[in-house]
Amino acid sequence: MGASKRFLILIFFPLLGYSQAFDSTLTINKKRLRAFTIGGTVAYGATLAGLSYLWYSDAERQSFQFFNDNPEWKQVDKVGHFFSSFYFSYGTSRALQWCRVPPAKSDLIGSLVGFGVMLPIEILDGFSDAYGASTGDLIANAAGSAFFFGQSRLWNEIRIYPRFSFHRTKYAELRSDLLGNDLTSEILKDYNGQTFWLSVDMDKFLKFPKWLNFAVGYGAEGMVYARDYQNTNAGYLSPYRQYYFSVDFDLSGIKTKSKAVKTLLFLANMIKIPAPTIEFSNNSVKFRALYF
Repeated sequence: MGASKRFLILIFFPLLGYSQAFDSTLTINKKRLRAFTIGGTVAYGATLAGLSYLWYSDAERQSFQFFNDNPEWKQVDKVGHFFSSFYFSYGTSRALQWCRVPPAKSDLIGSLVGFGVMLPIEILDGFSDAYGASTGDLIANAAGSAFFFGQSRLWNEIRIYPRFSFHRTKYAELRSDLLGNDLTSEILKDYNGQTFWLSVDMDKFLKFPKWLNFAVGYGAEGMVYARDYQNTNAGYLSPYRQYYFSVDFDLSGIKTKSKAVKTLLFLANMIKIPAPTIEFSNNSVKFRALYF
């Protein structure tokens, strides 16, 4: 599944970023649950219809088949699937708890939904001769949902958050039809500029300030084409992986009673804030005073 499709679903899927401490004496708020279920179903259905028109209308139909895209883009796209399914799971669980569904049920249902919302796209890909379903995508989707559910059951909270950052690169202009021709499309399409992080709430493990996290990141550069040999044959630099270590900041530590602000903080917490970073790549170590 392309990054554009993933991000469009993430944007349109109704993630409720606020919740309240669960009180076991309260019963499920059926009115809220009904509104969330209907609203989520309608929004998701509309998103699928839009994706079907935008991505598949010009492609020929075929009998269902898989396509092995695992060697492509240094697997940055697979990490993106992990990121998306984690937040589908997390957001759904938070929304269900807002409906006063018990946490254990909310976490389980959220994890299943997190995987399930991505599944129809793989099915559509499988019937399109322009794509093909990907086992790697399915595994990454399952891993993201499992990462959320595992933390929820182990610690009764999330302590390690996937995060995303982006910077513009020189590679997009070399193949703008595929990698984007403006900031918005490049964020969605240029894997060279995408970095995915795991940000650890250090105060949950050691005596650290609540706002201070440490994060490890992964990205890759040198990719004008999907596969290494294609880049080499075209005369571009050989693609290489990048690993990062950085400080991070936990926005959830900001106290507010506003549900709207809580929702904004929940969404903003998906993004890695620019900070001093150490990069390990191409057998070298680089220090970046402010990396995004």
